[in-house]
Amino acid sequence: MKRFIPFVKSPPRVAIVRLQGMIGTGRAPLNDAVMAPLIERAFRRGKPAAVALVINSPGGSPVQSALIAARIRRLSEEKNVPVHAFVEDVAASGGYWLACAADDIWADYGSIVGSIGVISAGFGAHEFIAKHGIERRVHTSVKSKSMMDPFKPEKPEDVDRLKEILGDMHTGFETYVRERRGDKLQDDPDLFTGRVWLGEKATALGLIDGLAHVEPKLKELYGDKVKFLRYGRRRGLFQRFGAQLTDDALTSIEERAAYARFGL
Repeated sequence: MKRFIPFVKSPPRVAIVRLQGMIGTGRAPLNDAVMAPLIERAFRRGKPAAVALVINSPGGSPVQSALIAARIRRLSEEKNVPVHAFVEDVAASGGYWLACAADDIWADYGSIVGSIGVISAGFGAHEFIAKHGIERRVHTSVKSKSMMDPFKPEKPEDVDRLKEILGDMHTGFETYVRERRGDKLQDDPDLFTGRVWLGEKATALGLIDGLAHVEPKLKELYGDKVKFLRYGRRRGLFQRFGAQLTDDALTSIEERAAYARFGL
């Protein structure tokens, strides 16, 4: 009620947006379509003094990472609202891309940060289907339409094309990090090799700004009376009552494997 009384100054408000899980399309926890309404509300509701991103993500789709980060930057500049990122367990690959959307990045001593690179993973089943007498038949109008078919032997020219695409994506990722972190980055040859570091070393390399936790740091920046407005992805009604269990289980397995890459 105080904010409606003239000449009574309300305490500052900081919107806290949780970005947790794999980044991707479909049923992945983080994608632009799902997060857009939450991010928009965080910047527009209640005239926040700042927006804080709480990040716990092993990465995923580079495109969805870029879309979410670009939305955050657009709103920050449009509303003139600073953005702070706080890493929990991990901000790796696309998770670090999201962190770089902030004006500064903070983490725990044990947080895993980095993995600036691009990966493509698949499988090859051509020997398996051959042993079972199955013949793979693929017909295309042009030679590049069946690149990296998992049911056919791997072709050197396909691998070369894939590496070219991954290289272009990696260049875009590196450029974005350099633009966002600027002179804070140290000149280290391992910085863009896909390596990860814990909080203290990530600070020394300039990947993050220091070690801090969300609430104490925000109180340090905006005063002890700061009010927190929390925004996070909610499960739908049918999901909460057990619907679509197969899809949820598959998504959970994929996400578990992504976190396991970092020992989590």
